[in-house]
This record gives sequence, C-alpha cells and structure tokens, in this order.
Amino acid sequence: MIGVSPLIRPDGLASLLPGGAAPAAASPTTDLAAGYPAARHTPPVPLDVRWRLGGPSALPDYHAGHLPGAAFLDLGTALAGPPGPGGRHPLPDAARLARTLAEAGVGVGTRVVAYDDADGSVAARAWWLLRWLGFPAERVAVLDGGWSAWLREGLPTSTDLPPRPSVTRAASTGGGMPVLDADGAARLAAHGTLLDARAPARYRGDIEPVDPRAGHVPGALNAPFAEHLGPDGYWRPPAELADRFARLGVSTERPVGAYCGSGVTACSVVLALEYAGVRPPTRPAALYAGSWSQWSADPARPAAIGERPDGAP
Repeated sequence: MIGVSPLIRPDGLASLLPGGAAPAAASPTTDLAAGYPAARHTPPVPLDVRWRLGGPSALPDYHAGHLPGAAFLDLGTALAGPPGPGGRHPLPDAARLARTLAEAGVGVGTRVVAYDDADGSVAARAWWLLRWLGFPAERVAVLDGGWSAWLREGLPTSTDLPPRPSVTRAASTGGGMPVLDADGAARLAAHGTLLDARAPARYRGDIEPVDPRAGHVPGALNAPFAEHLGPDGYWRPPAELADRFARLGVSTERPVGAYCGSGVTACSVVLALEYAGVRPPTRPAALYAGSWSQWSADPARPAAIGERPDGAP
C-alpha cells in the first residue's frame, strides 16, 4: 500500500532528510517515501523517543547522537499523563501533547518518523498518539529497526540541536484512534478479540514485576509484542505477521483491541495489525490505554491465571 505503510526503513528515511540519497532498493517499508512528494523541501521530523523502564532518562543519549534534525520526547513526561487511576502510562492531555509537539516543530502538515533504540514499541506509542491527535496515516511512521538499524547501516548522525520552525498546532481533541476503558476491554474480551501484548510469563501470571496483581484479563489472547521483530531486528514481513494474527484467531469480522502492562507496547500490536493489512488505517484496532496496570489495581476486576484465556486449569 504505497504511501501508507506505518513503517519506513532507515535508507528510505535517509533519502528524505536533507542531503540524503535515494534508497538502494525498494522494500515494503520504504513505500512511505512515495508519500513525500516535496520531501526535499519539507523533510519529515524524526522524533527520538528512546526510553528506559525505571530510568535513567535517555536525554543524554540524544545529546550524544541522534538522527539529523531529530527532536527528543520523553515517554514519561510527553507521551503519557501522570500515573494514577488511569494506569502507569495513561494517555496525556491532548492539548498539552499538541503544545509539546508544536514546540518540537510538529504541527499541522508535518510528516513525522518516530524511533527508539529497542523493539519499536515506544516509537509505536508516539505513532499511535499522533494518529490519536488526528495526523493522517500517510504522515506518520515508525523507523523500522530503530536507532540500532540506523547505526548498523552507517547512516549519518548529529549532535546539533536544530532550531524548530514555527508550526500551526495540531487539533487537540484526541479521538483519532479508538480507545477502550476497562468495561470496554471486558466486553471486547467476551464478544470480540482482545490481545495481551505482554510476555507469556506475565500473561500466565507466573510473574508480575510491576503491577499490583498477576494474570490477564479473562478472555484475552496472548500476542507478545516481542514477536513482531525478526532475528535481524527489523519488523517481520506483513504476510508473516498476518499469518501470526490469523493463527491467534484474529479476523476482519470481529472487533479487535490490544492491551499490555501500561498501554505502551500494546501500541505496537495496533501498528502490527495495520502493517499486516489485518486492519486498515480507516478502521484501526482499539487500545485499552489503562491496560493491566489499571485493571489489576481494581480488586473488583477478575484476573485469569494460566495459559487459557478464561484461566481454567
């Protein structure tokens, strides 16, 4: 699907930045370059969203080197609201997010590519939030392979802190992507398909290193986000991801949504479903934003234990 892939390869992005050359070869994730007809005059803004669970901040890493023209956004302060009843990483206030993005040079008409230095899940959170704010699918992407792939391919880096252009702030109402609350997640698990993006041990309830209780939402299916990437660190091909979701029972006939520990890695499931062609950009999967951190904090919510979705022995 030319121009609407949610992923772009490092060489494809490099060709869109000032001084870049055309990518060496076409690939499913360089198709986004076709959506940049005026790229030489209006290059995309890379968003550096590197982050560490438990800290420290990745801002020193950004200062030490980043993609040319990149702006840094922190997950905890820019891409999430304060922890509380909504979970560990609730959605940020839409107006505050729009203001933060404008300060980073991202506004109406801006094209954006987010990257991290891990598995792409934090970058997927940035992608999801931009779409939630109303950015069109063809204007937002995630860098396939992230910072590691950029370095591995020998592409240029910078320590400059470029001035940010004045932009028109994006609409700040949110609502561009479907969001579930706890009741909605329970209904979807019972009558649709709710995917749990966490590692199998956390899904089964063998361990719970972060949240109040172990287990999973009754009826949810385990779809670990770590399986989106191949051994080379790039996202698996769309057909391979589509086959994986089909084996999990995901279909176009039933509504589908995703959750994780705190609403971050589940964004990569939403992205993977779109990249695989299981869900079009016009009908994306829903996100249970509060995720397990919210669900498990409510003693009235049941927790299923074990490999079966219903928790039966």
